Amino acid sequence: MKKVILAGAALLLIAAGVVDGTRGANGKSEGGTRVRVERGAIVDKALATGRIVPREEVQVKSQISGIVRACYVEVGDEVREGERLFEIAPNPTPLERTEAERNVQLAEIACDRSRLEHDRRASLLEDGLISQEEYDAARKQLEGVSVERDLAVERLALIKEGKIRGSRAVDSVIRAPASGTVLERLVDPGEPVVPLTSFQEGTALLTIADMNDLVFKWTVDEIDVGKLEPGLPVRIRVGALPNAEIEGKVVRIAPKAREEQGTTLFSVEASIEEAGGALLRAGYSANADVVIREKVDVLLLPERVVSFEGEKAFVELPPPRSGVEPERRAIEVGLSDGLQVEVLSGLEEGDEVWQRPPKEIE
Repeated sequence: MKKVILAGAALLLIAAGVVDGTRGANGKSEGGTRVRVERGAIVDKALATGRIVPREEVQVKSQISGIVRACYVEVGDEVREGERLFEIAPNPTPLERTEAERNVQLAEIACDRSRLEHDRRASLLEDGLISQEEYDAARKQLEGVSVERDLAVERLALIKEGKIRGSRAVDSVIRAPASGTVLERLVDPGEPVVPLTSFQEGTALLTIADMNDLVFKWTVDEIDVGKLEPGLPVRIRVGALPNAEIEGKVVRIAPKAREEQGTTLFSVEASIEEAGGALLRAGYSANADVVIREKVDVLLLPERVVSFEGEKAFVELPPPRSGVEPERRAIEVGLSDGLQVEVLSGLEEGDEVWQRPPKEIE
């Protein structure tokens, strides 16, 4: 009797093993794993690495040479258009000063000669000995040399004092060309200044930018630039501000590429629409996700369980019992982010597919 009971119990254990032989702990089955179809969101995105910078930076330079006499602003100060920034003290060479003084003397001599000639012809015109045209020529010449004399005097005043008084006042104070924040000051009192001319770049004094108008700039390879277009949302992450949620939008893609270390790159710019309350500074390095396409509340599967043959996609269903090959099923897929793929048809939420174990390399 005991032998019959033991035999019956063994048969029950074998039957249970046949039914559940393919399923183990945590959904794992002998020789493979069950993966469930779940619902969620998927994003097709491009990764970007770049910097946050002001949209426009204004570099201030001087149009006169000399020595910095005074600085009226510091880095971080807010300035308004027309506000004074520096005062430049003239520092002419002895030769420049001597030439300016001699030019004034020569202009005075030329002016005196022209005035004498003008007075002589005026007298002759009254006596009817010359025509009106001859007198007008003398008058115009006197006016011309008078202007040249005034110009020589003003040049000497600028060289000696750094300013011109009178109705046409000019001074050596450098003023802000635009409103903004002082990002960097490149000179201190006592340092020499080279003027900006058509022949030289001149000494940069400081840089001003509007810190309320920042952009995120990066470069993208020629392979990926075709995926981008103005208006795509950009989610920016700043390493120095890990909790900041910064939103932007692609506003500009360079129409021309540039070569960099043998790679063809295009410059891309995104405006910052929302800083999430974070204080952004010029020069922050950042990473970003450029959202090309995004879908929510869709059926998802790991892309590793989907096999592709041409334009068709297939999955394997869990085998009903051990020793039986999984059944293949054709499905229709949509958006992919490289890790997950959207399931359009062929499976329902909660369905399970079969994932074979990785092949061992001998």
